[in-house]
Amino acid sequence: MSDARLSVFKTYKLYVGGKFPRSESGRVYEVTDSKGKWLANAPLASRKDARDAVVAARKAFGPWSGATAYNRGQILYRVAEMLEGRKEQFVREVAEAEGLSKSKAAVQVDAAIDRWVWYAGWTDKIAQVVGGGNPVAGPFFNLSTPEPTGVVVVLAPQESSFLGLVSVVAPVIATGNTAIVVTSEKSPLPALSLGEVLATSDLPGGVVNVLSGRTAEIATPLAAHQDVNAIDLAGADDVLAKELEIAAADNLKRVLRPQSVDYAETPGIERMTAFLETKTVWHPTGSLGASGSSY
Repeated sequence: MSDARLSVFKTYKLYVGGKFPRSESGRVYEVTDSKGKWLANAPLASRKDARDAVVAARKAFGPWSGATAYNRGQILYRVAEMLEGRKEQFVREVAEAEGLSKSKAAVQVDAAIDRWVWYAGWTDKIAQVVGGGNPVAGPFFNLSTPEPTGVVVVLAPQESSFLGLVSVVAPVIATGNTAIVVTSEKSPLPALSLGEVLATSDLPGGVVNVLSGRTAEIATPLAAHQDVNAIDLAGADDVLAKELEIAAADNLKRVLRPQSVDYAETPGIERMTAFLETKTVWHPTGSLGASGSSY
């Protein structure tokens, strides 16, 4: 038997609503490594794909935001387990995407998995940090609790194809939002592979949707979409960010502006609180005790 065999090249697809469609436009674009060598053809998502992702994210928002924080943490930790099991694949993809040695790519992937675990641990703790009881003058309880904003568009960082990606996606879903991720335009493959991990990690379909293609082409209709509640502009340049911020103002979306971030540093809670709303409830305490004293 001959030792020669044909290589089986991977077909990368979008991840929308828990399924893996090709772009409805049928378009693809070439993805190359840092030296210009062809790696794969990635789907070139269209405006229709973007609208489909919004529908899927909105449908998933109710059940996901209504799940217990503990349950969300369990599911996010399961994602980390699956990433650990496919570490070798992600090391290869990150090395090719960012022009890194295998050892340096492994450091990036390990950090990304650890970052996912870090956010998994925050799901049932963030409410205690940013919520609580408020002192009032009168016989009332006054309680503030954080609630998720809704459907959040995330423009993934252009240069940090995996660690940066995880650093902007995990905090959005950890707090109960659903996400539409626009991948790095030049390095989309780790993000598309992440979709495969999410699909097998108990994460309900539609909680995270992954679109690859031209960042500006996909992000423009999403920023103007009336059923999108917020947008993280991490992967936008200054010109595109300004255009998207103007479009987002039409329905008063929350906007997280681009900022210089070292994704290797331990993150604070800012990316979680950026997409939380605070609900404050007043409730009368009534009369307590035989003397009729109020609490």
